[in-house]
Amino acid sequence: MNAQLLLEHPWFGTWLAALVAVPAALIAYRIGGLVLMRVTRPTPGLNAMVDKARSAARWALPLVALQMVWQAAPDDLRYINTVRHLNGLLVIAALTWLLVRAISGFTEGLLTKYPANVADNLNARRIHTQARVLSRTAVGMVLVAGVSLVLMTFPGARQVGASLLASAGIIGLIVGLAAKPVFSNLIAGLQIALAQPIRLDDVLVVEGEWGTVEEITGTFVVMKLWDDRRLILPLSYFIEKPFQCWTRHTAQLLGSAFIYVDYGTPLAPLRAELERIVRAAPEWDGRTFVLQVTDVTERSMQVRMLATAATAGLAFDLRCRIREGMMTFMQREYPQHLPKLRTEEAGAGSYAEGPPAPEGTPAIASRS
Repeated sequence: MNAQLLLEHPWFGTWLAALVAVPAALIAYRIGGLVLMRVTRPTPGLNAMVDKARSAARWALPLVALQMVWQAAPDDLRYINTVRHLNGLLVIAALTWLLVRAISGFTEGLLTKYPANVADNLNARRIHTQARVLSRTAVGMVLVAGVSLVLMTFPGARQVGASLLASAGIIGLIVGLAAKPVFSNLIAGLQIALAQPIRLDDVLVVEGEWGTVEEITGTFVVMKLWDDRRLILPLSYFIEKPFQCWTRHTAQLLGSAFIYVDYGTPLAPLRAELERIVRAAPEWDGRTFVLQVTDVTERSMQVRMLATAATAGLAFDLRCRIREGMMTFMQREYPQHLPKLRTEEAGAGSYAEGPPAPEGTPAIASRS
């Protein structure tokens, strides 16, 4: 009797179809997952995308199969509309989750193909920046679309949306002004991803601070400063204001160090000592070095020493090494030619600038 009642129940055929659809969807998930993993194995990005999306697909496929069953059920079936609506919400949530996981997986797989922890990482940093910014933007758009689709399934929400659009007027203007920074950063994020004025791990000088780009989010940029502080700047800053980028085309830099010496300092020994220091320095990349007199004052000469390094950090260390080595050399070999202010009594063959001193007064000359 109970079996007869079950067979005659209006939901029996729909339940039976659902019991068949769910296992079939899980079997398709299992077989499809194995096939896709094998097919995409030569492509790291697609392979990582499939692997990352598998957990979401395990839920999305059965829910889609159930939704097909509910849609095929008779419209006069009791509670069928409620079941369709609830299952539809779950399908939207599962597909949104699936797309988010797929985007994240593809990004991670792509980044593993271009490691940034190598010496010449310019191309890798360019790809990392584009991939991360664009993936965050895509994830944000998918989430907004998912929430919008969920709201559109409720008639009341559709009416509220229509009312808000119809009465936009001054409210729309106020909301637009309030949301200006958000949209400005969104557009700036797309510009940074495509035009790439900055990239991850770029060396920048911003607001008088020197540091590297540590993170680029959807709204701001995190700079790690030389003393481990963090400088947080909105994305729009790098579109609207000037800044220095030391690694725009290459990570290699030309570092400079200055010393001030007396006019009597011989330059040939200084050049020889600079060559010795640079060739022994592990920071030097072997490209070039030079010593030049770049300025003179009434008291001293300005000597500039240039040397190249592979990265900004190595260039800073090389500059310090050159500066310290040259000062040690000057103190040891030519201490008398270090800049100083001294006075000497004018004697035979010397002269004093200015008008002659009164008779009986010793002449005093001042020079460096």
